[in-house]
Amino acid sequence: MITLEPETLRTDRLALLPLRVEHADEMAAVLSDPDLHTFIGGVPDTAEDLRVRYERLVAGSPRPGEVWCNWVIQLRDAACLTGHVQATVTADDRGTAAEIAWVVGTRWQRRGIAAEAARGLVAWLRKHPVHTVTAHIHPDHEASAAVATAAGLTPTGQWHDGEIRWQLTIS
Repeated sequence: MITLEPETLRTDRLALLPLRVEHADEMAAVLSDPDLHTFIGGVPDTAEDLRVRYERLVAGSPRPGEVWCNWVIQLRDAACLTGHVQATVTADDRGTAAEIAWVVGTRWQRRGIAAEAARGLVAWLRKHPVHTVTAHIHPDHEASAAVATAAGLTPTGQWHDGEIRWQLTIS
């Protein structure tokens, strides 16, 4: 059984705050640029759509042996939200593994925020019994590849749904 619970994480410039439904209004504005969906598909969610989605995420995974850990990224000096990070942690025959993802709003990109948040998330996962961290990245998404590299992941050459699997093995 996995008993991970998101907690507030701090990095040099950021606070990763456990996701709450109340974040939906601000995050709808953060994630409103259609260009954010170039590689992930879809369109920006409305605040109401995000509230419904966040209610589901906060309630947790309905699957036994799977935990959803979600955070919003707060730029502490500006006291504003800039994006989100997540980890889906699952039980396997070796213990637990985590698949991570991140999105930073267009306005805050190219400032190292995603890389800093991903490093903070991976550091937190290292403190728990997680043996492998993975991410799936579109082969043309150079910015996400740079974030994965900064967080210690390397491409595996394995493909899943048109994306490359990146991985970090924790001993």
